[in-house]
Amino acid sequence: MASSGIPLDTAAIFSTSMEGILYGFSVLMFMGTIWTLTYKQRMKDINRPIAVVAISLLILSTAHMIVDIIRIEQGLVTYRDTFPGGPPAFFADVAQETFVIKNVIYTLQTMLGDGILIYRCYVVWQTVWVIAVPSLLWCGITACGFCAVYSVSQASSEAAIFAKATGQWITAFYSMTLATNLLASGFMAYRIWTIERNVSAIRTSKSTLMPIIRVLVDAAILYSVSLFSALVCFTTSNNGQYIMLDMIMPIISIAFYMVIIRVAINKRTSSYLSTVGGNSATTPGNSRQYPMRPLQVHVSQLAYNDDTSSYRTGSQDKPSTKVEVKEASFPV
Repeated sequence: MASSGIPLDTAAIFSTSMEGILYGFSVLMFMGTIWTLTYKQRMKDINRPIAVVAISLLILSTAHMIVDIIRIEQGLVTYRDTFPGGPPAFFADVAQETFVIKNVIYTLQTMLGDGILIYRCYVVWQTVWVIAVPSLLWCGITACGFCAVYSVSQASSEAAIFAKATGQWITAFYSMTLATNLLASGFMAYRIWTIERNVSAIRTSKSTLMPIIRVLVDAAILYSVSLFSALVCFTTSNNGQYIMLDMIMPIISIAFYMVIIRVAINKRTSSYLSTVGGNSATTPGNSRQYPMRPLQVHVSQLAYNDDTSSYRTGSQDKPSTKVEVKEASFPV
């Protein structure tokens, strides 16, 4: 199937340039994430699973960036005058080793990013039923991703990426990745919003979970728009899909890092409610004391713990004349 859009050699230069810009931004956010996880923390208190995921995303993004640079050098310099058809034909050859390797890396990055998103959704809801569909989609993503890589590796040099043998797997891969992201992010944002709504009635401080909801939505929109653009370009056989493919790699990392950093900021600006207690009360301007009767107090509690991100709620009724509500805790 013939492709349309910009020439492939131009697409390769532009996609690598855009990936490089986003990669640099993701490195800065990675540094912020590591600082967030380690600042004033003892070694045993560092959230190691989150740190491992953050480092893994950076390693995969870096590997993809290196492979793209090597591919550009081969297509425009090394084989410029010797490859039949010149640079456009080189970049159209799906059987090239660098093309296969970069697609393996992209598949692994997607699996890791979507997997951590699904796990966060599970921790927020504390039930496997909510993540049943996203988990099935993740299994489909894994299968389609490696089937696409295998079909590309077995293709001839004349085969196009948009051919049916490879195109059907890639289309399914993009579609299921988009669906997984929208479902998991939507479920998670809805759950946090309901928690926020429930505790707002007893909140006496300015602490709020709305910044976390906003950053979850922002990350989901950023990733979803990129995936949708790649899907549209691919289904229309447009060479712009090569550009979107390379840009998505650092975007996956950025979407992950921005949530961790936002949670850390929220943690440091959140305040704990303290106070209502004693066996007597006074009115302003009046030194007279009034006895306090035992109260039936409904205490709601919300805690957040990002083991990759977890939220929980609980409630209890107890007689007391002192109320202490822990509104929000955000250990990252």
